[in-house]
Amino acid sequence: MDLDQDFAEFVGARWASLYRLAYLLAASPTGAEDLLQTTLEKAYVSWGRISAMEYPEAYVRRMITTTLVSSRRRAWNRERPTEHLPETGDESGEIGALDRSLLWPVVCALPERQRAVIVLRYYEDMSEAQIADAMGCAPGTVKSQASAAMTALRRALAAAGVTEGAGS
Repeated sequence: MDLDQDFAEFVGARWASLYRLAYLLAASPTGAEDLLQTTLEKAYVSWGRISAMEYPEAYVRRMITTTLVSSRRRAWNRERPTEHLPETGDESGEIGALDRSLLWPVVCALPERQRAVIVLRYYEDMSEAQIADAMGCAPGTVKSQASAAMTALRRALAAAGVTEGAGS
C-alpha cells in the first residue's frame, strides 16, 4: 500500500476521534477544523516516519496539542471580544458533578494553555508528566496551569450561581 492511501485510510478511520480532541482544545468548530487541518498537513509530510511508529494515532494526538500550544505562542490572543463581561466571585469549595451544558462554556473561556491542561487531564486521562511531554513544558508548569484553571472554573461557576453538589 502506498503512503498516500495509508494516510487517507488513517485519517478516515480516526477523523472523529482526532476532531473531538481538536474541538475540545480549540473550543470552537472552526478552530478545531483549522487546528486539525494544520496538524494533518504536518503529519502528511512526515507520514512515512509516523506510520512506522507503534502508535501513530498517539503521536498525531500529541501533534495536535503541540500545534495548538506553538500557534498560541506566536499569535496575540490575550483579549477576546465577548458579548457579556464575565462576572467575578469569591472562590468556592469543590464542585460536584455538573451538567456538561453548564461546564463547557466555562471551560471554553479558559486561556488555551489552561484549557489544554484540563482537556488532556480529564478528557484524555493523561498524567502530569504525559501532559508536560505533550505540551513541551515542565511538569511544574502543568501543575500551575491546572491550578489556575481550576481556580478560574470555580470562580466562574460560583459567579454563575452553581453551588457545591450541583448535579447532572
